[in-house]
Amino acid sequence: MSLPLIAILGNPNVGKTALFNRLTGQNARVGNYPGVTVDRRSGTVKLPAAEKGAAPVLAELIDIPGTYSLAARSAEEQIALSALLGLDGNPRPALVLIVLDATQLVRNLYLAAQVMELGLPAVLVLNLIDEAGDDPPDPRALTALFGLPCVATSAASGFGLPRLREALREALSAPPAPRLRFAYPPALEADLAALEPQLPAAWAAGSPRGLALWALSSLGGDDELHHVDPGLRAATLVRQQAAEAAGRDLDAEIITTRYAFLDAQAAALSRPPPPRTASERLDRALLHPVFGFAAFLGVMLVVFQALFSWSDPAIGLIEAGVGLVGEAAAGALPAGLLTDLLVEGVIGGVGNVIVFLPQILLLFFFIGLLEDSGYMARAAYLMDRIMRALGLHGRAFVPMLSGFACAVPAIMATRTMERQRDRLLTMMVVPLMTCSARLPVYTLLIGALFPPDQLFGLLPIQGLLMVGMYLFSVVVALAAAGVLGKTLLKGPRVPLILELPPYRMPTLQSLLRLMWERSRLFLTEAGTVILACTVLMWGLLTFPRTEPPEDLDQRPVAEQQAFAAQALEASYAGQVGKAIEPVIAPLGFDWKIGVGMIGAFAAREVFVSTMGLVYGVGADVDEESSSLRDRIRADLRQDGRPTYTPLTGLSLMVFFALAAQCMSTLAIVKRETRGWRWPAFLFVYMTGLAWVASLLVYQTGRLLGLDG
Repeated sequence: MSLPLIAILGNPNVGKTALFNRLTGQNARVGNYPGVTVDRRSGTVKLPAAEKGAAPVLAELIDIPGTYSLAARSAEEQIALSALLGLDGNPRPALVLIVLDATQLVRNLYLAAQVMELGLPAVLVLNLIDEAGDDPPDPRALTALFGLPCVATSAASGFGLPRLREALREALSAPPAPRLRFAYPPALEADLAALEPQLPAAWAAGSPRGLALWALSSLGGDDELHHVDPGLRAATLVRQQAAEAAGRDLDAEIITTRYAFLDAQAAALSRPPPPRTASERLDRALLHPVFGFAAFLGVMLVVFQALFSWSDPAIGLIEAGVGLVGEAAAGALPAGLLTDLLVEGVIGGVGNVIVFLPQILLLFFFIGLLEDSGYMARAAYLMDRIMRALGLHGRAFVPMLSGFACAVPAIMATRTMERQRDRLLTMMVVPLMTCSARLPVYTLLIGALFPPDQLFGLLPIQGLLMVGMYLFSVVVALAAAGVLGKTLLKGPRVPLILELPPYRMPTLQSLLRLMWERSRLFLTEAGTVILACTVLMWGLLTFPRTEPPEDLDQRPVAEQQAFAAQALEASYAGQVGKAIEPVIAPLGFDWKIGVGMIGAFAAREVFVSTMGLVYGVGADVDEESSSLRDRIRADLRQDGRPTYTPLTGLSLMVFFALAAQCMSTLAIVKRETRGWRWPAFLFVYMTGLAWVASLLVYQTGRLLGLDG
């Protein structure tokens, strides 16, 4: 027998998640809402028994993402209505728990009023009551006005939680009916009466009048909503066009009527809290067009430094641990194909997955820290003007910045954006940011092909090239966002509507919970796809196998390495390298570089170790990097010209800067978009862009005589 379902709803920053955690304890579960990748958190809540000696009442609590209104324009925003009414595969809740900020009551009551207009049974929670000053809102006044039970709580301290549990149990046994009916203008009432007969039968859970209001506010020519009855959409567009022709503003009529009523009741419900003088003084600095950006850059520098270098010790430990496990397995098992598959494919594949874990943990630690403290809203406000000019949402700056460390956690961070279009656009450009996996390639090529000279006797050429590659990635990512935002992912510019919450001290429990949930999802869901891709690449680099001579182990190391290089040339990957040589030759590359590029499509840093095998240096290129650089410098084409020149190196770095050479990234995009369409597009457009840009660099350089 299924448990009764309670949906918890509220504005962002009202303590809804903290209240959810208090009620469910450690029983929270994380999944996805049907049809979208937005998190669906649910958990079991234990309510007191109705009679002494009886068993406690159990119910399931579902956390609906924070929203300011039920009016929706995107599929992600439609979640709230679908979850409340039990649509689109969602279970229908028996009760709605509406969380209100006691310090901003009237503004929070706007969302509550929409729920009440839908006629849904609900319980009101006046949370943050400890921050409401000496004269907080009276729960009894709210109950008298709306006919719904109301409980004052503080999720941070646990105040009011026992009374809330009792109120929930009572409401489940006798669902309370809200008393609220706004007096809209006669013309709007006529629109509602005309739409009510068009409502689909599946929407019977809600009040027809409230659902007609939702349709007028949400449906339109530019919405992204799905599963909407075509007849209702057509009828709504007719009413909207008629209202526009008559010079009426439907949104203004609805919003003005609601707020006029709520404002009239404000004096009886609560007194405004004293001004947050400390927050206001801090905001004058943090939102300043000059000092605010300086502070923002400082904060982002700390985050960037953490993701880029603070995780290195943990990553090194993981890599060393995976290496030890691989060595132990290789030593304990007999030599053979299955051992190679286990050591190089499975264990190595798992290592390629969990090596990202420190960055995942750090990223979401900082995201949680910035969100809970209230600074994330300020940073989004600062960046919105710049990002919006390029077609990006203000919240896109966090994923793009963290893309300098790794695109995998950066793409996961796009979940902070509500609209699917904004998330997709950000996902399509984040992999263009120079991630840490590109650094070994840049370091090898710059060190091998560019002299350690100084420009004008002041600036080191090698350092300038490294900085230039980072700046190049930023410029290309922003340009790609501008193009995609105006073509394939074209959509209306939606203003960034957010609340500037008061500054609060984040709780360690919520941060640890967030880190645990994200890392678990990454390892269990993305890891399976990444592991499969890694094993596939191992097969391409291993087969068909070339049997080694019986005395290979006794021969000189150089001969062993030469055999490994020959075996690689005969492998499927080597054959593909030969096959693609005509395609990459205009970029200045030969088949050997092609083999390295094939390996790099599993992980970019594999290029270095693959090139080590190609040139007979050995797999451990870290200890032999200088030898590999020497061999790259000395390698000659059949006509005697150098295979690698500075122009070839620059062309290759440009290709690596733009190509989608990371199966981990494609796997996480597949997971986030729930299909292969967008990963395939990402792979094609990035690799095509890389080929064209590399072609232009190399051929232009040749025309200028720089290929000497």
